[in-house]
Amino acid sequence: MTKAEFVKLVQKTGGYETKVAAEKAVKAFTDAVTAALVEKESVSLVGFGTFSTAIVAGKSGTVPGTDKTYTKPAHTAPKFKIGKTLKDAVANA
Repeated sequence: MTKAEFVKLVQKTGGYETKVAAEKAVKAFTDAVTAALVEKESVSLVGFGTFSTAIVAGKSGTVPGTDKTYTKPAHTAPKFKIGKTLKDAVANA
């Protein structure tokens, strides 16, 4: 599903009168979640899931088929843990 298709779905299910209003709602949601994750806070939506961050350890390895090696420094990555209500809805679809 593309962003444009998702905006249409939000317009339909959310009762928004225009696509512009629905797109504003989608943007507000994504911006708010992004802002919280940048501050290392988690966002928990009961039944849907939890957005959080996790520290990923650095690693090194070799490029397959060559003698080249690489190192990737430790970094913070976004994570999403699915909620039970969403998991059950998808499983029963």
